[in-house]
Amino acid sequence: MSDIDTAAEEREAMEYDVVIVGGGPSGLAAAIRLKQMAEQAGTEVSVAVLEKGSEVGAHILSGAVIDPKALTELIPDWKEQGAPLETPVTQDKFLILGPQGELDLPMFAMPPFMHNDGCYIASLGNLCRWLATQAENLGVEIYPGFAASDLVYREDGSVKGVIVGVVGVGKDGQKKGSYEPGMELHGKYVFFAEGVRGSLSKILINKFDLQKGKSPQKYGIGIKELWQIPAANHRSGLAQHTTGWPLDNDTGGGSFMYHFGDNYVAIGYVVHLNYKNPFLSPFDEFQRFKHHPSVKPYLEGGKRIAYGARAITEGGYQSVPKLIFPGGVLIGCSAGFVNVPRIKGSHNAMKTGMLAAEEAFKALQAGRQADELVEYQAAYEGSWVAKELKIVRNAKPLLGKLGTFMGGAVGMFDMWVNYLTGGFSFFGTMKHDKTDAASTGLAKDFKQKVYPKPDGVISFDKLSSVFLSATNHEEDQPAHLKLKDPSIPINVNLPQYGEPARLYCPAGVYEVLYDEAGANPKFQINAQNCVHCKTCDIKDPSQNIVWTTPEGGGGPNYPNM
Repeated sequence: MSDIDTAAEEREAMEYDVVIVGGGPSGLAAAIRLKQMAEQAGTEVSVAVLEKGSEVGAHILSGAVIDPKALTELIPDWKEQGAPLETPVTQDKFLILGPQGELDLPMFAMPPFMHNDGCYIASLGNLCRWLATQAENLGVEIYPGFAASDLVYREDGSVKGVIVGVVGVGKDGQKKGSYEPGMELHGKYVFFAEGVRGSLSKILINKFDLQKGKSPQKYGIGIKELWQIPAANHRSGLAQHTTGWPLDNDTGGGSFMYHFGDNYVAIGYVVHLNYKNPFLSPFDEFQRFKHHPSVKPYLEGGKRIAYGARAITEGGYQSVPKLIFPGGVLIGCSAGFVNVPRIKGSHNAMKTGMLAAEEAFKALQAGRQADELVEYQAAYEGSWVAKELKIVRNAKPLLGKLGTFMGGAVGMFDMWVNYLTGGFSFFGTMKHDKTDAASTGLAKDFKQKVYPKPDGVISFDKLSSVFLSATNHEEDQPAHLKLKDPSIPINVNLPQYGEPARLYCPAGVYEVLYDEAGANPKFQINAQNCVHCKTCDIKDPSQNIVWTTPEGGGGPNYPNM
């Protein structure tokens, strides 16, 4: 939000049965399901989907190996309809890396749900573009470039809608000649499908105490590149995952490499954000990883054509908040349904959107509005989404407590027991002890990390990477990255933690600048570079950085990601 109190202004309002904030897998699946049910019932339901990116898919980034389970439920003839899932997984590999060698872990050692049989390598962004077309064909109104920047409440405190389309506020917080106060979109029910660490979802979780009785949410940072490689290096359908090097045993994470399409390789690295070393740079670990002899030969002679980064919800079953509140629901990664061991979440996101849509439609037909959709909460708890997450619920806590190797081995045993018994674990349900921000260690307890200089062929710097994300923001607008206390980066984070923002950010947004004498440090925010990954909002050890939506359409413009 700007310094202008836009929430108090008079503005036009549009009324809908359901307003959906976010045009990702969960939001689009919800919109389609609502329209399908209305069509089956011979009635009408008005649905609006708001997307802050310049188009649907512009801000969507995922590996991605996609489990089509939810898509098949939603659109059974998706193949005939031309859904862009073209490359089935034909080979699974899981490697444990050392500095130079590898250990190939046999897939039979893993529970069946860890295999990718029946899954597809694809661009999740392109799948969302296709879903948007399906939704529009059913009569859903989709508004790209409309960032929902604030909430609207009824007198009884229930969520009434959101404010969208506020533009023309300058950096100084004053109205420019192009100022538009935006509009209010009101819904009988409002679905929040903002993805990981959504700015409005975060407010709602706090306002309605939705995390009460739950473990704190946990996160990872996923950094991805899209390459086009020589045909001789391409292995269509190969899905390769690794753990181990270059991370140490106390730092969770691993890589993915998926071969698909026209000699494309989606390659990326995930670092769990509960890491302790404040000098660790996830971006540089990824660049270093690509030089491993198990990886580099695939990329040689190829060209990097896209780059992006996104936070990932990793808390799992015990971190899923209460999903309902008066007037609205959380769906998809606004709540966090990623299955961390499977490295998948889009199928769960879509299913939760569908469940919410089904219960909202029934409520609307019964003449209800603005209440708590308790039926959606119950539907989730009885769904295959909850069952899937429950089976793997201890994998992440075990990694955090025992480290990558022992935690991975014990976690695999626990998943087998859960799988074979339908959910029993010798550990019960383990908790996550603290937030990722609170996991950050003090600088005095760690050595500075020195990363190899990128060669510009296999490894690259941050700024050339951000260029490939096609990120752009209107420059004369209030910074969407806000500091609660501007003095904290230099007075607290720098002496205590080495100011880790300059390292955990994968886009070069945060810098500590010094004068010619190497003194008088200054904290600089290059908001223009921001790829909307939300890592700063999650990992800042002082919890001093707040990510808010910039003007609609700002941010990355991901192609085929």
